[in-house]
Order: sequence, then structure tokens, then C-alpha cells
Amino acid sequence: MKYGIYFAYWTKEWFADYKKYMDKVSALGFDVLEISCAALRDVYTTKEQLIELREYAKEKNLTLTAGYGPTKAENLCSEDPEAVKRAMTFFKDLLPKLSLMDIKILGGGLYSYWPVDFSLNNDKEGDRARAVKNLKELSKTAEEYDVTLGMEVLNRYEGYILNTCDEAIDFVDEIGSSHVKIMLDTFHMNIEEDNIAAAIRKAGSRLGHLHLGEQNRMVPGKGSLPWGEIGQALRDIRYEGAAVMEPFVMKGGTIGKEIKVWRDLTDDLSEERLDEDAKGALHFVRHVFGI
Repeated sequence: MKYGIYFAYWTKEWFADYKKYMDKVSALGFDVLEISCAALRDVYTTKEQLIELREYAKEKNLTLTAGYGPTKAENLCSEDPEAVKRAMTFFKDLLPKLSLMDIKILGGGLYSYWPVDFSLNNDKEGDRARAVKNLKELSKTAEEYDVTLGMEVLNRYEGYILNTCDEAIDFVDEIGSSHVKIMLDTFHMNIEEDNIAAAIRKAGSRLGHLHLGEQNRMVPGKGSLPWGEIGQALRDIRYEGAAVMEPFVMKGGTIGKEIKVWRDLTDDLSEERLDEDAKGALHFVRHVFGI
């Protein structure tokens, strides 16, 4: 298993200098840097830029993974055919870019949009059916470019289609593609699952990507989640994918607003302290997981 961290831990916006964070996470001892696909549509837009990022990651001995929360205007489960068309266009343009960058996993609430507008009368059954239908089509492109789509299971306050591992199992099984897998996140699981370790075991070989975060959004080891049990479950299913920390500890900016971090979660937000906490969390999970 490879251990990673999401770049957004250190920033308040979804756009960043990814080379800077490759330098940082490599120096801290991580194997993986997770980036946001938002930057691939607005910042890193040319083939040359994508190749440059790929080669820089290789220099740093890093694997890149990608995350994305589709916009409401690009929604695979929408009743609006134009929103579905825009989503298909976006993803079918994105997947070859990820392949060019040697990115093998794209995770997030790809089946819907994020943040969800709960003031609407969301049709869970209808939206789920449309998502399955459209992901069956999109999975063919994912297979062509060898990029796995990770269906992130979100808590009830952030999504309504996939809230539990059981729901995700039925969902990915119905799609029936080798390149559509379950993505679990311990922060969300702490809200929705009766037993986090049992859910991981139930996912088994369907688990394609994993986010690590405490119940308080801090790095692993600074909260109350049962990391020993989680590690044992990962060993039991012989998980070989990436385990990517996704802490959010700063209020403000687009990230703080969308993630709903309304207060700073640590009294020292200096880059040095954030680096120290990330490095400590990496040592912690490697020790506890024993993988």
C-alpha cells in the first residue's frame, strides 16, 4: 500500500502549484500526492504542462492520484440532458489527460455533483438510475485509458446517492466495469457506517481508493477513529491501493466554505507546523497499519 496526502491540506483554494507540493510531500516521506482535476481545466491546460507534471512526479518518486467534485452544470445523474452531456464531455476530455500523466485513479462523487443543493427535491432512485446508465457508458472510456473511477461514499450532509458501503457495492456491481470501484473515506464512514472495519471487509476487492481522515477533519492520530481496526481490515482484504490523507484544518477560502470548516482546527497554522503534523500522521498510520 502507498501512503499519500491531498494537496489542499496546505491551502484554501482548489488551484495550486503542484510542483511545490510534490517537493513537499516527497520530502515528508509520502508516496502519493493527490491533486484536484479542477486545475487541469483552468491552469494545467496543455499537453506539455501535463507531461512536465508527470515527469516531475517521477523525479520525486511520487505517484499521482486525482480527485474531483463535479459541478451542478456537469452532472451525470441530472434529469437535464444538457448537464449530462456537459459531464460526459468533461470526463471524456479529462480521462486521456489523466492517462497521459500516469494517473490511474480518479475519485470523488463522480456520479452526481458537489456540493449538493439539499434545498431541491432530490430524486434518489431516479438520480441513481441515471448515474448507473451514464457511468456504464463512461466506464468504456475509463477502460480505454486505464483510469479507474472511484465512486466516493459520502455522508448524508454532502451527498444522497451513496451514503454507505452497502449502497456502493450494489452501485458498482450494477455498472459492472473493472474500472469502476468503490472509494471509501474514514471521515464519512464515521458518520454513516455501523462499523468502519466491517464495511472495509465487505468492500473487499471492490475497494479501489481510500481517504484517511479523523472525525474532526484533522490528520490521522489527532482524533478518535479506531485506526488499529481499520488497519487490520485493510490487511484482511489485502488492500494494495493508495491510502490518501484528506485533512482540512483551515477556515476561509473556497475550500473552507465548501468543506464547511468554520474555525481553524489547530492553534498553529504555520507551514512548518502543518508539515510536522503531516509527517507525524504518516509515521502513525504506517506503524498502526503495518502495511
